[in-house]
Amino acid sequence: MDRLLTLALVYLAYLPAAAIGSERQRHHVQHGPCSYTFVLPEVEHCRPQKDFQVTNTLQRDSPAEGEPDRSQSEQVKAQKERPSWQETKLESLESAMENNTQWLQKLENFIQENVRSGMEEMKRTAVHTQTAAMLEMGTNLLSQSAEQTRKLTDVETQVLNQTSRLEIQLLEYSLFTNRLEKHILLQTQEISRLSDKNSFLEQRLLALEARYGRELQGLQGEKQQLQELLESQSQLVSQLQGELGSSTLNSTLLQRQQAMLTDTVQQLLAMVKHCNEISNVPAEEPVSFRDCAEILRSGATESGIYSIRLPNSTQTVKVFCDMKTRGGGWTVFQHRHNGSLDFYRGWKDYKLGFGEPSGEHWLGNDIIHKLTSSQEYSLHIQLKDREGNEAFSHYDRFYIDGEESNYSLHAEGFSGTAGRTSSFAQTGTQFSTKDRDNDRCTCKCAQLASGGWWFGACSPSNLNGIYYPASSSVIPYNAIKWYYWKGPNLVATLTTMMVRPANF
Repeated sequence: MDRLLTLALVYLAYLPAAAIGSERQRHHVQHGPCSYTFVLPEVEHCRPQKDFQVTNTLQRDSPAEGEPDRSQSEQVKAQKERPSWQETKLESLESAMENNTQWLQKLENFIQENVRSGMEEMKRTAVHTQTAAMLEMGTNLLSQSAEQTRKLTDVETQVLNQTSRLEIQLLEYSLFTNRLEKHILLQTQEISRLSDKNSFLEQRLLALEARYGRELQGLQGEKQQLQELLESQSQLVSQLQGELGSSTLNSTLLQRQQAMLTDTVQQLLAMVKHCNEISNVPAEEPVSFRDCAEILRSGATESGIYSIRLPNSTQTVKVFCDMKTRGGGWTVFQHRHNGSLDFYRGWKDYKLGFGEPSGEHWLGNDIIHKLTSSQEYSLHIQLKDREGNEAFSHYDRFYIDGEESNYSLHAEGFSGTAGRTSSFAQTGTQFSTKDRDNDRCTCKCAQLASGGWWFGACSPSNLNGIYYPASSSVIPYNAIKWYYWKGPNLVATLTTMMVRPANF
């Protein structure tokens, strides 16, 4: 195509310059969006040479082989037959114009075909280019879409996680709110109950105020009567004081008579002493017993108060001897039956003893130590509850140490009906009182239990606690206790602790 355009331009350039005038013919060719304009030369004022031969060999294609050249014969014939130079010139121009027109038409067809093929090639190239660009763009879009999808998935996961956390928090808040509502409801009910109780108490208070007001008025009347009685008593006392003055004089006389009687008695005592010295009859020494078992062996069979002489000592002690229980011969060192004696005492009282052997008493830790350390003794504990049930705990071997060891307990060989196991503290447990704490607890068991006893860590027994009557409905911690017989519900009405030689 480029070569044909070049030939066409060369051909047009070789046309005579004289043919180019002010008025030139233009030939337009339209092919699709493209427009081609050709400026044709003017040969009106150009005179050819005499030997000029107009040929169109450059304008026409070569004739087919074997075909005569019609144009040349026609030109020769025309030259022979032309009448004049102008006609010849005109014919040659027309012929040239015709040839140029044909050649331009062929050129136009060729250009159109080449333009069409070029356009198709350009379209194909553009399509391939656009397809590649679109594929690349699509790949980029897919990559971006995948990346955006991944980001959206991450965001969705985060949103789901955040939503789950929010749901969990919401559930926790809901549960907390429910608990608060229940608590508020309970508080409301409690407030309502307290309000009702407060109303009842206010009514009762008003009734008590009215009753106590009446009683106060009565007391004021009694007070007035007592004041009057006091005045009369004061007058009587004044009279008695006057009489006492006169009696004092009489008392002086009586004192003199008493002095005379005292002198007489002394004289009589001197006479009796003199008579005793004159008498030659030797005095009989009293019989001494170590414990109630020896008294029983001597022939005494009645339970009661007897005197014993402590071993290795000249000290005599009055004790109560039980001559009936399990063969008798028991020396009692603790007894309670009515709560008339307070057992919440200090160390000194428990050391020396308190109470009377005929009633409630504690014989004394010093006496118990001296008695039980002289030989082997057994211990017998007798119990009775408010229903009249009786039980006992027996220990084959019993003794306590001296004060230097805080009267440590030693009890072995348990048997009896007051529980399947011993309620006594372990061997070696020291004695404690409210003013001397020797237990293994920081809580001071003697003060809590209100009595002196062998407390370990507030052991399950305390026969020296507070004596509560049989009608008690509440049993405090400081009551008489022997846990493994009745547990914490025991209300004891009688306790007795007594010893006897183990070989009796």
